Amino acid sequence: MRKGQWITGSARKELAEAFTKEYREGRTIRAIAEAHGRSYGFVHRVLTEAGVPLRARGGDTHTATAQSTR
Repeated sequence: MRKGQWITGSARKELAEAFTKEYREGRTIRAIAEAHGRSYGFVHRVLTEAGVPLRARGGDTHTATAQSTR
């Protein structure tokens, strides 16, 4: 897909599924946007439209790795 091209219908649904999978695996919205050549706002909007619960800002503060870096 060309950058700036409108994405609708089944193509948007497929993209939403890909974004959702990556986001649930722990990638950030910014990382997903960069990997797909899209804007942060576009990825955020697609995830929101797909009903994905978004993580709070600031990263993970509940894992052992996050605890050990404090």
